Amino acid sequence: MHVVPHPHPALRVKAEPVRAIDKNLRRVVDQMRVLMYATRGIGLAANQVGLPWRLFLTNPTGDSDRPEEERVFVNPVVLKRNGAGEDEEGCLSLPDLFGPVRRAERVTVEAYDLKGQSFRLELDGLDARVVLHENDHLDGVLFPDRMRPEEREKIAPGLAELEAKFRAGQAAGEIPPDEELERTTAGLADGSLPLSVLGEVELPPPEKEPEDGAET
Repeated sequence: MHVVPHPHPALRVKAEPVRAIDKNLRRVVDQMRVLMYATRGIGLAANQVGLPWRLFLTNPTGDSDRPEEERVFVNPVVLKRNGAGEDEEGCLSLPDLFGPVRRAERVTVEAYDLKGQSFRLELDGLDARVVLHENDHLDGVLFPDRMRPEEREKIAPGLAELEAKFRAGQAAGEIPPDEELERTTAGLADGSLPLSVLGEVELPPPEKEPEDGAET
């Protein structure tokens, strides 16, 4: 497992809801957890490892020795957004690129944990920002998409450099062509993996995010 870089097609896919919490999913989350800390991240979405599933984990401290700050969100729904503030963001899929992003300062989010239990959290500050950043990933949205045009222009050379590197890898045969990557990603949308399925917990369909959930 590795973090897929921009412009990998999986980063622009709207992820599908997780249908069941099982041994496969828990194993994937364990791998994502190791990867998040190894890459010094504070959040990681399934899209970022090429899996089109509505799932992400966070630890705003970035410290693996503080597991009490770690949360796993399965089929998250942002119910409320309040306030607005701007702060700098980065992304593991866009290494060494940073920019100011305006987001809600307080959010209410509902999701499932790895036991199949639903929970609701009211978050603010960095906790809220990380959740909104990772939730964007599940809709195929990257943080530069949220930046003001004049600020995005400042990181345009870095974005172009990442794309050039990715395309060079494809030209050299080190990275599959987009069409193959897209087929592979689409083939995983139903949550299937070549692993045994044990301890399945079925989930009901997630609620849609409210239309009035815009940032204020």
